Amino acid sequence: MDVRSLFPALDRQVYGKPLIYFDNAATAQRPLPVLELQQRLCVEANGNIHRAIHFLSAEATDRYEAGREVVRRYLNAPARENVVFTSGTTASVNLVATCFCQRFLGSGDRILISEAEHHSNLVPWQLACQRCGASLEVLPVDERGELSPGELDRRLQAAAGRIKLVAVAHISNVLGIVNPVREIVETAHRHGVPVLIDGAQGIVHEPVDVQALDCDFYAFSGHKIYAPTGIGVLYGKTEYLDAMPPYMGGGEMIDTVTFEKTTYAPLPLKFEAGTQNYVAAACFVPALEVARAMAEDADLQTAQRAMRDYLLEELGKIDGLRIYGLPRDPERKIPLFSFSVEGAFPADLAQILDKAGIAVRSGHVCAEPLLHRYGQTSILRASLAPYNTLAECEAFVAALRRAINMLR
Repeated sequence: MDVRSLFPALDRQVYGKPLIYFDNAATAQRPLPVLELQQRLCVEANGNIHRAIHFLSAEATDRYEAGREVVRRYLNAPARENVVFTSGTTASVNLVATCFCQRFLGSGDRILISEAEHHSNLVPWQLACQRCGASLEVLPVDERGELSPGELDRRLQAAAGRIKLVAVAHISNVLGIVNPVREIVETAHRHGVPVLIDGAQGIVHEPVDVQALDCDFYAFSGHKIYAPTGIGVLYGKTEYLDAMPPYMGGGEMIDTVTFEKTTYAPLPLKFEAGTQNYVAAACFVPALEVARAMAEDADLQTAQRAMRDYLLEELGKIDGLRIYGLPRDPERKIPLFSFSVEGAFPADLAQILDKAGIAVRSGHVCAEPLLHRYGQTSILRASLAPYNTLAECEAFVAALRRAINMLR
């Protein structure tokens, strides 16, 4: 599969250097089939969905619902009603934190999250707890960055029914470790506790079958998996989506409206108030086709593992460099590397690398509590996609060494 030819952004030059894009955990580049469909829909099928009977509206609605169906199949969700479109992972988690907690959380209850969560799977739960007098409980990670289902079991047993939901990342955006989410779900369910999985990174690097996983909610963003920005997904089990009140009121989420009372539309429209981003939703069709093709390409998967192993080895040779997220089983590590270097501030390294045409992320990467656990306030992160190459990894390591020498 000639994957790089699908992504025109990779042909760019930055400061006269070929672009090496290693910030895929933040936003992946878009392939030509997505860009072409996005352009065509904006020009040829610009009409509001679900509302009118004219041709443009009908075409836009069909494209929107086709996006929902391809997401349903990609997740193996039981029905289209289980797939709610949002603006991204953040909106999906906020929806559950607002609506689930309004229905099921009370004073003295707890929400359990892990120490490795992105702010988007932390702050919404804080807000929910503040609204109803509940509290957060935090499941720690060990020095390697791994979670313990055994410790989760002990926490749930000790809480005596006060923990109402467990919310954890499929893969940490800092540690790059595939968490044991199946075991976490099984453990929580033994105690009658539902589980939300933040799949922002997981949807990209792992096969996701929500029925086999048996999670109660799964959230992810389109822009991580080659679709446009501004679109996301919340998968939810019917029993919870039915029981939860709407997130927002307005057009499309209603059945009947009077001044005295409003009744709500059936799932999933109950949670899709207002004019949705139908173009981005429709682009899930080509985006997930490309994602599936890359996942099923054995050569690409072998190359991904080779890049991961190369970077693990070469970064480990650099004096004063510490990688955060080194699981006991290296196969649970995705090609995402967060690290610090003694004597070199991450933002300075990132700026020097940028001048060499290499895009990486620096800062707290929306996970301040996790960085504090390791005694850091800022790190450097390099995150790869299947369209990256071993030659780019070699250029990155050489440029990083030069940057470190400049700053020491």
